[in-house]
Amino acid sequence: MDILNLTAKQLRQAADLQERIQSLQAQLGQLLGGGAALSAAAGPAARKKRKISAAGRAAISAAAKARWAKQRASSAGRSAAKPKRQMSDAARAKLSAMAKARWRKAKAAGRKAL
Repeated sequence: MDILNLTAKQLRQAADLQERIQSLQAQLGQLLGGGAALSAAAGPAARKKRKISAAGRAAISAAAKARWAKQRASSAGRSAAKPKRQMSDAARAKLSAMAKARWRKAKAAGRKAL
């Protein structure tokens, strides 16, 4: 139905219904505790964007830097306490012999890759 073709009486009825709906929504919001139903009806335009102050940003930044410094300090202490393990000469020779044997077997089978 086109709104331009409505009579004055129909427009008045529509306006009255709209007012009743808004009144009922307000009552429902009060009954449910606060303006939950009212804010949902108002839409996203009613919600204001919150801004953080420069001091708040600085506090968050300082806390993050402190967390990272603590993390770096604990990881540096952990790696210094535990030196990197090295393979013995005997173990290195054993692995080398095993690799050479694998390659000899592969080449004997006519392969160019393992």
